[in-house]
Amino acid sequence: MSNRIFQGIVHQMRTAINRVIGVVDETGSIISCSELGRIGESDEKLTRIFSDADFIPSNGYTYRTFGDFSCPEYAVFVEGTDETAGKYAEILCVSLSSIKQFYDEKYDKNNFIRNVILDNILPGDVYLKSRELHFNNDTTRVVLLIRVSQTGEASVYETIQGLFPEKNKDFVINVGETDIALVKEVKNSTEPKDLEKLARSIADTLTAELNTHVFVGIGTTVVGVKDLARSFKEAQVSLDVARVFDSDKNIVSYDNLGIARLIYQLPTTLCDMFLNEVFKRGSIDTLDQETLFTIQKFFENNLNVSETSRKLFVHRNTLVYRLEKIKKLTGLDLREFDDAIVFKVALMVRKYLDSNPEEI
Repeated sequence: MSNRIFQGIVHQMRTAINRVIGVVDETGSIISCSELGRIGESDEKLTRIFSDADFIPSNGYTYRTFGDFSCPEYAVFVEGTDETAGKYAEILCVSLSSIKQFYDEKYDKNNFIRNVILDNILPGDVYLKSRELHFNNDTTRVVLLIRVSQTGEASVYETIQGLFPEKNKDFVINVGETDIALVKEVKNSTEPKDLEKLARSIADTLTAELNTHVFVGIGTTVVGVKDLARSFKEAQVSLDVARVFDSDKNIVSYDNLGIARLIYQLPTTLCDMFLNEVFKRGSIDTLDQETLFTIQKFFENNLNVSETSRKLFVHRNTLVYRLEKIKKLTGLDLREFDDAIVFKVALMVRKYLDSNPEEI
């Protein structure tokens, strides 16, 4: 945001307040002031007012932060530490916050993209606003949602911004305590494997530099601005589905979710009905861990009895006996393709129900 906007308000209020007033940014630098000669001065100690609510500078000035509620970017200061100085600071905060919000909504591309992906702007207004901000609606973009294991990790946001410095092409947006959205401009010829490679690079960088575990969900590529909300939702779904069905994966693409995406969207009542119909002879709970592990390996080896028995280090007849036992308990013969599909889906549905989908 242009510092001239803040300076204009400060200049208009200096006579009415008749004290030294101004604004500092999160680095502790004065970016506007009623005494023009002080603009550019810096005090690293002042950075504490943005992270420590109890910190009170002892330099004869009253400070109040403003900007993003969860992560304030600026603070006003007023000469004096008396009650009147506090009231002046509050008035300045209200004025500067309002002008900042107006400026962001009208001119800030990053704020516009944030409103688009979060569905905070009417579809009919998206085109008009994008034209006003000179967005190219023929450009292909994709949304990657980066989720970190620790909450409030500000350095993650800064690191990602450093990886994508082209602020007119790529947008890094905080969308929650643990989620950061990257809206990336890509070529029309970009393949899903290219996006996964990009996501892997981001995850590896954050792990190496910040020692934090990262999950990245990848939406589908879209042309124009309006459909970015869909790509963002797809990236969200990718992470949520992976958390249920494949928690070991930290790079998940919406294009590769397969049947898990369908199951994730089913009502739980329908899922219960399906399980009751599939396992009429006996509950899936009657299968012990060894049997379930055998089933998993059988699926991983494409229903090949010989290959599965080799991987399990058991005799072929032993595996056949286990499969017959499963057939007796459930009525499903996993050696038959149709029964195998039904059983595979049933296992996924059960996993989905065990994840408490109401809380997701």
